[in-house]
Amino acid sequence: MKAREFDKKFDEGGDISKYLDISKARRPKQEQKRVNVDFPMWMIHLLDKEAKRLGVPRQSIIKVWVAERLEKAS
Repeated sequence: MKAREFDKKFDEGGDISKYLDISKARRPKQEQKRVNVDFPMWMIHLLDKEAKRLGVPRQSIIKVWVAERLEKAS
């Protein structure tokens, strides 16, 4: 499919997903790297309590709170 046809199909709201190879797609500045952090047990208990209250995993709480703090600091 030529670029012009692809653009037209996209602009008209057509499904273009079959023309894309997303297996190697990346989100710039969103790559992830695993890090290990040790927390005292009292923090883990409070994190788990808050995660349960919100219905999300512990990791989500940590990511959101760290992101909020970093945005505030910059």
